[in-house]
Amino acid sequence: MENKLEHLDELRQILASYQISEGAKKVLQQTKLVLLVAPTSTGRNTVINELLKIGNYHFIVSDTTRHPRANNGVLEQNGREYWFRSEAEFLQELRRGEFLEAAIIHNQQVSGISMRELEQSNREGKCAITDIEIIGAENTHRLKPDTVIIFMLPPNFEEWIRRLHTRGSLPAEEVHRRLESAHRELEAALTKDYYLFVVNDVIDDTVRQIEQIVRDPQPNSARGEKGREVAQQLYEALTKELATGEDV
Repeated sequence: MENKLEHLDELRQILASYQISEGAKKVLQQTKLVLLVAPTSTGRNTVINELLKIGNYHFIVSDTTRHPRANNGVLEQNGREYWFRSEAEFLQELRRGEFLEAAIIHNQQVSGISMRELEQSNREGKCAITDIEIIGAENTHRLKPDTVIIFMLPPNFEEWIRRLHTRGSLPAEEVHRRLESAHRELEAALTKDYYLFVVNDVIDDTVRQIEQIVRDPQPNSARGEKGREVAQQLYEALTKELATGEDV
């Protein structure tokens, strides 16, 4: 079934000047929020699943207007991968300012974080956590400066490329597109002091480090500086790789 937006122009207008409601601002103030930003193939979803096992986190399930699809033969379920909403429902809640953030994707669907998920996290007495794109992370930071925003990294460029290729036989143009996206993300994150860079090498160590950050976020600590150094090295390696124009 094709994903299609009937009110694309109206959605663009709303999102161009979108503001959350006063009620949503109060919910946001009460929420402990952790966002994970990462290039593809850095193990972000695996880390989130391990954190959820601890029992202190509520995973934010995003809303989307796209239709459920099958992943490895298993159909996505409402409330597990996404909350599947109609375009009319999404529009109505956007007009009321009931989303933390939302974005139009490929001009075919709208996805975003509903305040319902943060309210549920608060009722459970847990820390809300999700993965997010860098634009959504920066929009959230403007609304809630104490949001813990973690940028996950592979241990080095060579290992990242190896992980990228183990995801399957990706066409060369798709690999190049992902490298370009990662380059833009790293460039943007390195210019901000609120990103906390975490190297995902050994999964248990990564989970422990994120747990420590959530308890006591310190962007300027020695721990944070080490991650930032790795981010800078990856950015420089990507810059060089993209300049050659050769396939990796």
